[in-house]
Parts: sequence; C-alpha cells; structure tokens
Amino acid sequence: MAAVHATPSREDLATALLGRVGEDLGQICDQDVVLALRLVEEQSERAAGTDKVHISFRLRFRDQRAPGAPVDRWGTLLLPLAEAVSLACYLLMVPDEAVATHRRSVNLDETTKDAVMEVGNFVGGGVDACLRSLFDGDVTARFGGCQGVRAGVRPAMPYEEGEPLVVVRGEGRIGDFPAFPFLMLLPPLV
Repeated sequence: MAAVHATPSREDLATALLGRVGEDLGQICDQDVVLALRLVEEQSERAAGTDKVHISFRLRFRDQRAPGAPVDRWGTLLLPLAEAVSLACYLLMVPDEAVATHRRSVNLDETTKDAVMEVGNFVGGGVDACLRSLFDGDVTARFGGCQGVRAGVRPAMPYEEGEPLVVVRGEGRIGDFPAFPFLMLLPPLV
C-alpha cells in the first residue's frame, strides 16, 4: 500500500525545497549553504532579480496528477552571479581566498561555466528528490539549463504570461559571505 501524504501548503513546499537544495549544495561545497524563505506569493508574471546580474537555474517540472498528465511546466532558481560563482568555485575546490576574488568576476572561463552547470544539476536533483518524497513520485523535476540574466530582466523559460506562478522570495547565505536575496519561481503545484 502506498504511503499517504498530506498535501503541503505553498510555504511548506517552498521551505522543503529550499532546505533540500541548500543541504545538497552545502554538501558538495563543504560550506554552510542556507536558503531561507521570506515570502511566498502567487503572481501572473515572471519576477525579475534586482540590482545585479543573476544566474537562472531553469527547472522542468513534470506533474502526473494534472488533467491530461503528464503536464510539463517550468520554473527557476535565480541566484546572484557572485553566489553562483562561489558555489561553482567551491565545487572546483578553489581555496576560500581565491573564491572571494572570483566572486567579482563577470566574464567566466569555461571551467567555471561548466561548474555552474554542474551546480544546476545539484539544484535540479535536490528539487526532484524533495518533490518525489512529498508527492509519492507523481511530481518530478529536472535541471533544464542556465542563463545569465541582467538586473531587472525576467528570466527566459517556457511560460505564458498571465498564467499563475508561485514566486518564492528568500535570503541566502554561503559560508561566511554576506547574505543575499534570491528568487525561486515555481508552477502552482499545490
């Protein structure tokens, strides 16, 4: 007999996803990675990161519960460029002092770009593991690529403006670096 799970609230779902992704990233980077929830709201357009360039870690969600299943929808985790570079550097086992220097980079070398993509695989894996657990495998996620996004520009992803979208606003921290704001855009799964 399959386990019966109560449907989580949007806040509980967001907290679980952020906790799992932070934990997974912390393990691969050997640093404390905290992604804390601040606000969950439904919007009818993609939100944009402000003040600086961000990396959009695109996620494809597959929902087996939806009418006409499976239904694929898209979302993203938007991290400031400096934080994405930090995670990539830690994945590459770059020493702390050099990570601080690399955080100021705006033109990434191929090795760092590849490491950012690998960070995306861990983001997607963490989201997928969390969703499979919460929804008995009926909802899954896969990493769908990265994109650099200028400040104030909405991330590109398959999405029809006007459709509901869950916007998660949070504050993160990687190791001893300063806290940073981030966004996670999710299809309405609950």
